[in-house]
Amino acid sequence: MAGTTTPKPTPADFPPLDALQQALPLGVALSGGADSTAMLIACATRWPGQVFAVHVHHGLQQAADTFEIHCIELCQQFDVPLVVQRVNAAHASGESPEDAARQARYRALSDAVKQHWNGQVQHVVLAQHADDQVETLLLALSRGAGLPGLASMPKVMVRDGVTYHRPWLQASGASLRQALHRLGQPWVEDPTNQDTRYTRNRIRAQLLPVLEGAFPSFRDTFARCAAHAAQAQELLQEVAQQDLQTVGDPPRIKALQTLSVARQSNVLRHWLVQQQQRPNTAQLHELLAQLKACTTRGHNIDIKVGRGFVRRDGAVLRCYNL
Repeated sequence: MAGTTTPKPTPADFPPLDALQQALPLGVALSGGADSTAMLIACATRWPGQVFAVHVHHGLQQAADTFEIHCIELCQQFDVPLVVQRVNAAHASGESPEDAARQARYRALSDAVKQHWNGQVQHVVLAQHADDQVETLLLALSRGAGLPGLASMPKVMVRDGVTYHRPWLQASGASLRQALHRLGQPWVEDPTNQDTRYTRNRIRAQLLPVLEGAFPSFRDTFARCAAHAAQAQELLQEVAQQDLQTVGDPPRIKALQTLSVARQSNVLRHWLVQQQQRPNTAQLHELLAQLKACTTRGHNIDIKVGRGFVRRDGAVLRCYNL
């Protein structure tokens, strides 16, 4: 309408960011989509001069250049220094495309923090929200995941020396888009978000609307489930650390056999992760069965676990990487 003016953004237009006050100055992972656009504006209007941005250019689709242009213009509009990181996110044979892109993105974010901001920034904020958390939980359920998977995305995590924050895990994606619409603020839509060949996109397009109709508060209740799983996993981690001190590293077979099967499983999984191996359920069950059967000196244990092997070496178990 002629004569109308676009309202000036304020922090009150977006969900609260109080948890980030102690993380300043901070970086914003800026993809150019609605969620990260909202996060950049919310942070820049609340803490002008204390916000940086990094955009990861994956180079996997024609729209990538459009995303970069949007990010440059947005950061100029709000006077936010921007670093553009170009990565090769192509996946190797047998590797998930989504996982390859995620790993490349985290490497790029870490490089931006360490190479471009001269140690000013140690915290990076991510714009994932309640819908993303629900999608992550449903993916974990569909794969039969254990507690680490059901815990979904943590609000705070440290990776490669960088602390990442997700302050909007209880805010809906719709609320962020509504705020941008009120402000007349554009964003760029990722065309792959409509591709239902990806499981996450099918969940977003087909399952979330059904959940909304059947359980209107599902975002809050699912978030509580993820939080309970995270708390339980933290407790299991503490028990595993204590048990590993008891059985030793490498673990002594006789010491392991004094533990319950549940604690054997817990401490062995913890030990294997420390050895850079992630056993699947079948591999761990086989290892537990062999451990139970190991009652003589001549009993051999040689089991493929993750991308390596666990073998008996006298009185202990050892892990060998391929």
